[in-house]
Amino acid sequence: MSQVHVGDRIDGGEYVSVGGQVIWHFHDGDRNGAPTVLLHGAFAAASTWGAQIAGLLADGMQVYVPERSGHGHSPDTAGLYSFAALVDQTIEYLDGVVGAPAHLVGWADGAVVALLVARERPDLVNRMVLFGNYVDGRGRDDDEFLERVRSRRPDIVEFLRTDYDTMSPDGPSHFPVVFDKLVQWLGDEPDFDVERFSEVTAPTLVIAADRGVVSLEHSLKLARTLPNGRLAILPGTHILPVEAPELFNPLVSSFLTADPPAVWRP
Repeated sequence: MSQVHVGDRIDGGEYVSVGGQVIWHFHDGDRNGAPTVLLHGAFAAASTWGAQIAGLLADGMQVYVPERSGHGHSPDTAGLYSFAALVDQTIEYLDGVVGAPAHLVGWADGAVVALLVARERPDLVNRMVLFGNYVDGRGRDDDEFLERVRSRRPDIVEFLRTDYDTMSPDGPSHFPVVFDKLVQWLGDEPDFDVERFSEVTAPTLVIAADRGVVSLEHSLKLARTLPNGRLAILPGTHILPVEAPELFNPLVSSFLTADPPAVWRP
């Protein structure tokens, strides 16, 4: 296993201690700017937020991008993955590293983590932007990619391990362990009733791609369930933040920095 230590720096980021675990994170921006935490999804890393990091920094925000255990530069931990463990790690990160209420921007299962954190610790969350997420399997609109992952198609495995092999302190030989744990986890979770998030009062923007893996009906139901939820539907695919940052970024920044009208008036 890896030998990384708190305070070690690599690729513009630093290793920090979170709940007794060592993870890598990126932090930059105006220290007087609003703390904004970007939460990546499974098989991803901080680099998937590249276009958003640049945009938020240009808008004067203070940006934090942690990489969860077993992803990117962060070493893996023993045991299986679960939303419960991810939520605990994220809360520890917000409490111990960010140290102030923050905006949360989540992608895929990272958005589900944001929702669960906001439900459990509303004092840590200002606003949220959620993209490409379903909170239960019924909200998934396209099972093709997940089935290709579960079947361990060689081309998919090679695609998913490309960044891992170059970043992980555990080395390329550990990727099959991470892969197997993620396949098992994604087969079981998320499995939450949408209604359980009716208590989440943080102003939240749900962004959906019109050709994404999440059904538009599910995104609409989530936005309507959240007391202060909003919905935006943009053209694109599952990787909208990468394909069309010129559409995605201004929407995120404007929601996090300005109060939208409460009522539409013609």
